[in-house]
Amino acid sequence: MATSFHPFTLSVRDIVHKPGRMRDVEATAPFGEKVGEGLATVLPEQPVELDVRLESVHEGILVTGQASATALATCARCLTEFDLDVEVDFLELFAYDGASESDYFVADENVDLLPVVRDAVVLALPFQPVDRPDCSGLDPETGERLEPGTDHVPEESIDPRWAGLQGFAQELADDESDDDAQASKKE
Repeated sequence: MATSFHPFTLSVRDIVHKPGRMRDVEATAPFGEKVGEGLATVLPEQPVELDVRLESVHEGILVTGQASATALATCARCLTEFDLDVEVDFLELFAYDGASESDYFVADENVDLLPVVRDAVVLALPFQPVDRPDCSGLDPETGERLEPGTDHVPEESIDPRWAGLQGFAQELADDESDDDAQASKKE
C-alpha cells in the first residue's frame, strides 16, 4: 500500500513495533483543498494547526490529537461573512497490516492523518452558522440587517382569498356575548 506524502503524513519509524514508546508532534499546514460545503468551509490555503501524540501499541500506532483551523462562514440569518474558529479532537488507531479491523493503517512506516483530520473538521462545521448568538437576521421588507435583539413583527395582512372570513370571527364573538347576556338576565 503506497502512501501519498503531504504535510499530514507523519513518519513513525522510530516507534513502529515498539509498544509503550510515544512521541508528540506539532505541525501547521493547509489542507490544500476546500474542506466543507454550504455555509462554512475551510479554504485550501488556510493553515491547520495540529497537536498530536503518536503512541506505539501492539496493534499499531494510536494517534490522539487536536486540530484547529479558521473556516470562512456565512451567517444563516443575515448572510454576513465571518471567520469561524474550529477546534476538533480526534483519536484513531493506525493498524499494522492485518493486526486489526481498523480503517487506517501504518504504511511505509508513516501514518496519513489527512483523512482523519479532514473528516473531524467537516463534522465540526455547523450546518447553519450564525455570526453572533443574538443575530436578528434581515428585515424581510427592506433586506437590511436588523440590529441585535430586534424582533421584526410584520404587519398583519389578510390573504384576499380569506378576507370574506375576516368578519366571521367577530360575528361569532358578538353572538356569544349576546347569549351570555341573555343567560345572565334569566338568572
